[in-house]
Amino acid sequence: MPDYPQTARIKSKLFHQRQFQRALVLEFAGNGVLVFAILLGIVVISQLIRFLGEAVSGKLAVDGVLALLGFSALNYLSVLLSMSLFIAILLTLSRCYRDSEMVVWFSAGIGLTRWIRPVALFAAPVVTVIALLSLVLSPWAMKRADDFKAQLESRDELATLTPGVFRESGQSDRVYFVETVDVGNGRIGNIFVRSVQNSQMGTMVAREGLQQTMPNGDRFLVLLNGTRYEGTPGERDYRIVEFERYAMRIESAASKQLLPNVRTLSTLELWRNPTRWNLSELEWRLGLPISAAVLSLLAISLSYVNPRAGRSLNLVLAMVLYMLYSNMISVTNAWVGQGKLSPGIGLWGIHALMLLITALFFYYRMSLFSWRRVFNK
Repeated sequence: MPDYPQTARIKSKLFHQRQFQRALVLEFAGNGVLVFAILLGIVVISQLIRFLGEAVSGKLAVDGVLALLGFSALNYLSVLLSMSLFIAILLTLSRCYRDSEMVVWFSAGIGLTRWIRPVALFAAPVVTVIALLSLVLSPWAMKRADDFKAQLESRDELATLTPGVFRESGQSDRVYFVETVDVGNGRIGNIFVRSVQNSQMGTMVAREGLQQTMPNGDRFLVLLNGTRYEGTPGERDYRIVEFERYAMRIESAASKQLLPNVRTLSTLELWRNPTRWNLSELEWRLGLPISAAVLSLLAISLSYVNPRAGRSLNLVLAMVLYMLYSNMISVTNAWVGQGKLSPGIGLWGIHALMLLITALFFYYRMSLFSWRRVFNK
C-alpha cells in the first residue's frame, strides 16, 4: 500500500520550496531593476555631459549627440548588468540576514549552499544577456559609433552650423556665426563670416544666406544683402563693400580613414585572426559573462551581516573585492596583449582564483555557523 501521508508531505515540501524560490527570484529582480536603473542613469548623464561639451566646442555635431549616446549606453550595458546582478543578490541576502530569516533557515538544517539554486535561477538569464551583449552587440555598437563619427566629420562645414555658436571650418580659414537656421528651406538668417582670401582678412555680415549647388556638383554659400569689410581699420587699404549677392565656395571635407580598432571587430573576426591583442579583446568579452556568474556565487557568501560589526561592512568588502576582480581582469588582458602572459592563464587564471576565494568564503561561513550551533548547545 502506498504511503499517502508521506507522499503528501513530500509534495507539500516541494510546493513550499518552489514558492520560496519564486519569491526570492522576484526580490532579486526587483532590486536588480532598481540598481540597474540607477547605474544606467549615472552613465547616461555622464556621457550626455561629455557629448554636449564636445558639441559646444565644435568637435561634434549637435544632431549626432543622441545617436552616439545610444551607442555608448549599449556598449556599457554588459558591465552595468554584471554590477546590478552582483549588488541585487548581495542586497537581497543581506536583508535576509538582517531580518533573521537566515537564522531560521540555518536552524532548520538548510545550509548556505542551498541558496545556490535560487541564485542560479535568477543569474542564468542575466548572464546569457551579458554574453550576448559582450560578444555581439557591444562590438556592433562600437563599430557603428566610429562609422557615425566619421560620417559626421566628413560633412561640409555648413552642415555642422549651430545657431548661436561660433564654428570654425575644417581648413581653419573661416569662422561662421549664424542666428537662425531654416533646415526645410535651406536658408540662414543673420550670418557672420570671417575669412582669409588672397592673404587678406575679411569680415562679412548678411541678413540672409542660402546654399546653392551648381550642375557640376560644386556647392556655394550665397550671402544676400550684406557688407564685406577688408583690411585693417585705420589703414589706407581698408575697404567697406556692400553687396546684394556674394557667393562663397564650400569645400567638401575629406573622408577620414579610420584606424583599425580591436574593440570594433566582431568576435568571429577576433577568433579567425588570433593575434595577441585580438586574443586580449576576446578574453575580455568572454570574461564578462564568466565574471558575472562567479560574482553571483560570491555574493552569497559575502551577504553575511554581523550586527555587532555594522550593517555596511559586508557591502564595503564586496565592493573592494569587485573592484579588485575587475581591475585584475583588465590587467591580465593587457598582459596577454603585451605577450607577458599566455592566453589560457590570462582567461582562466583570475576566474579560477576568484572561484577559490568564493569556496573559501563558503567554507568559512558554514564552519562559523556550525561552531556557533555546537557552542550554543
